[in-house]
Amino acid sequence: MKFGLRLRGGLLATLIMFGAPVVAPIGAALVSSSALAQTVQSISVEGNRRVEVETIRSYFKPGPGGRLDQGAIDDGLKALIETGLFQDVKINRGAGGQIVVSVVENPVIGRIAFEGNKKIKDEQLGTEVQSKARGTFSRAMVQSDTLRIAEIYRRSGRYDVRVTPEVIEQPNNRVDLIFTIEEGAKTGVKSIEFVGNVAFSSYRLRDVIKTRESNLLSFLASGDIYDPDRVEADRDLIRRFYLKNGFADVQVVAALTEYDPEKKGFNVTFKIEEGAQYRVGALDFRSSIPNFDPNSMRAYSRVNVGSLYNVESVEKSVEEMQIEASRRGYAFAVVRPGGDRNFEAHTVSVVFNIDEGPRTYIERINLRGNTRTRDYVIRREFDISEGDAYNRALVDRAERRLKNLDYFKSVKITTEPGSSSDRVILIVDMEEKSTGDFSISGGYSTTDGALAEVSVSERNLLGRGLFAKASVTYGQYARGYSLSFVEPYLLDYRVALGLDLYQREQKSNSYISYGTKTLGFSPRLGFSLREDLALQLRYSIYRQEITLPYYLANCNNVQTLPDGSPNPAFNPSPAFANATGLSLASTNGLGCYSDGEASLPVRKELANGKTLTSALGYSLSYNTLDNNKNPTDGLLVDFRQDFAGVGGDVTYLKSVIDAKYYTPLVSDIVAVARLQSGILTKMGSDLRMLDHFQMGPNLVRGFAPNGIGPRDLNPFGTQDALGGTKYWGASMELQMPFWFLPKEVGLKGAVYADAGGLYDYQGPTTWTATGETTTTRNSNCIPSTINPATAGTCTGLVYDDSKVIRSSVGVGLIWQSPFGPLRFDYAVPLSKGKYDRTQEFRFGGGTSF
Repeated sequence: MKFGLRLRGGLLATLIMFGAPVVAPIGAALVSSSALAQTVQSISVEGNRRVEVETIRSYFKPGPGGRLDQGAIDDGLKALIETGLFQDVKINRGAGGQIVVSVVENPVIGRIAFEGNKKIKDEQLGTEVQSKARGTFSRAMVQSDTLRIAEIYRRSGRYDVRVTPEVIEQPNNRVDLIFTIEEGAKTGVKSIEFVGNVAFSSYRLRDVIKTRESNLLSFLASGDIYDPDRVEADRDLIRRFYLKNGFADVQVVAALTEYDPEKKGFNVTFKIEEGAQYRVGALDFRSSIPNFDPNSMRAYSRVNVGSLYNVESVEKSVEEMQIEASRRGYAFAVVRPGGDRNFEAHTVSVVFNIDEGPRTYIERINLRGNTRTRDYVIRREFDISEGDAYNRALVDRAERRLKNLDYFKSVKITTEPGSSSDRVILIVDMEEKSTGDFSISGGYSTTDGALAEVSVSERNLLGRGLFAKASVTYGQYARGYSLSFVEPYLLDYRVALGLDLYQREQKSNSYISYGTKTLGFSPRLGFSLREDLALQLRYSIYRQEITLPYYLANCNNVQTLPDGSPNPAFNPSPAFANATGLSLASTNGLGCYSDGEASLPVRKELANGKTLTSALGYSLSYNTLDNNKNPTDGLLVDFRQDFAGVGGDVTYLKSVIDAKYYTPLVSDIVAVARLQSGILTKMGSDLRMLDHFQMGPNLVRGFAPNGIGPRDLNPFGTQDALGGTKYWGASMELQMPFWFLPKEVGLKGAVYADAGGLYDYQGPTTWTATGETTTTRNSNCIPSTINPATAGTCTGLVYDDSKVIRSSVGVGLIWQSPFGPLRFDYAVPLSKGKYDRTQEFRFGGGTSF
């Protein structure tokens, strides 16, 4: 291959320059060795400058009688050469049979320099090479260093590298060592092919592996860089994927890599023998332990008769059964799965055998490689400790937990024999990685406009396993900050304590006439009930207030502002005058509709000032998704309830459920079904409009934000959305790839149909505005209800609350881009309420850089 020839060419000069002088003198020395037996004191030394005579003599070990025979002289010669201190060693016979050891010392390295390296810093290369400044110069070591530098570049994807060492002689037997590096371009993966796959397309299998094909955006990631270790790991990922989907006989025969000199990259081909797909034909439980009922383990099995044979379900069943047996006092119980294949029926009969294992105890748990993370942070992930019975299932669970912490590049737990036959030592090998993040993100959506965020986070604060994050958001319509802190092990229990402090400001925009300011604090406790089931308890306390522009809050069309200056918004409405027969030139203020007053509930909330909400809540989440970021199979259900009224100014009970189900169909098409519903229940005091559900494209796409549900019908006002206390929604979506595009582009399309409804407004409909006069009449007093005799009283909130089913169909473009997830939707409403507001196109996305 072309890159190999270049590399060998770069090293050929090194071998010629350094190799030849070493071989010839050694051979000559062996020939000229004295055949006479001598004493150590009869050895003379010539040519040494730094190494003492006695040091050189010490390599010659006399035999019985204190005399040197031929074997001792030969051994001493070899030992001197192996020290690497000498460029040349010769042994000759002197006068009177004396042995003369002539040495030429290796030079001392004055300095080591690297030239031509841009992608890898001098400091990193300096730590990798064995040759060191002020150390002894060795040709063999330089050869090894040259190969090591080339290997480092290969690992970073630069297989076209050339490394040439150069020695510059200096006075006093010193040299400077220079490594000249031609880095070359990155050697990426140009194509990934699969041979033998029938059940799953190549497009689907590319989702399973970590290696990626090179594309225009590859500079933002490193998955396309050829790494032989990663390719080998991909073989196992493919095998595990097939085993998870019922292919019990699958074999990933080989992963062939070939360098293409024309494309200057690698072609990777995975050869697969799928075999047949199996289902579970029978399920049995057996035990050889006295008084142990094997059928009691049936409740802990995740394997069901008739389902696809899934090796992961079998492994999780083994783990759950073994842990449960240990809880019952059978500390040494071992669960061994077995299976008999029926090749004709394509079924597997699964048997779980529960036996008494060897009585082995854990002598020690040794940790290696955690230079930053504290020992106790690692040890608390184990459900076993030193002195306990050895349980492989618990060890595997600890290894999985350590990997999920995301503190380490790699984690591997192995065993070594202990001090006796019934003792083992657990060795936990880890490699630390960076856990801090600094990000500057920006985005744009049709709802929030332009948005930017700066955040700093640390997942392993001070090596204690703590999480902390601070972020600041500044946007066109949204601004604020947040501080978060998580202690994953509260009081050494596996309970996560989270603390959140936040401040948010939402400005008025084309969808809402008012703005809100929120300052809140929320502590929470998280419990992992099972791997797929989690519970969170929380308390929230926040202060909220509404803000309005003066021209929406003045309740009349005043000609002058409070400071006495003219009101630029003053514009008497002829339509209102014609409808009422009243003169707008007067100061009775009944022309306030002309500048578009906000709705009654909004202005009432404004008059109430700041409101304090104190609420207790919990969330129960069930998650079996195969991938949280890009799911193709599994179920996600989230149920939440919040009770407001633990102090504060408002009381209510809010219940919400959201369920998403993903299932793969044919040709990499994934079906997504979603059901959602919510109920807001009045618990004493009146409900605020701000506590109601507000819905739009988050329920039915094709509608504007706050575009669905009850709405103020004041023809002269802002016609704000009032929200509802009940909603439901259903959606069906098909997501499909663009098969003509490379998988690495991350583009896929979607077609969908949505339906839903929002109704039952229970907020304020009447309001006596304290202190208002006929010159400050509320804007919601529509013409038919105006009565100048009832100064300050508004009795006319007229709103639409029809239980119309809103529905739409649409198409979407989903891009898992290096800049963050982006989505474009175009939806057409099929049915809508008379006063609903639509928005057919919607875009949202963000980036981090």
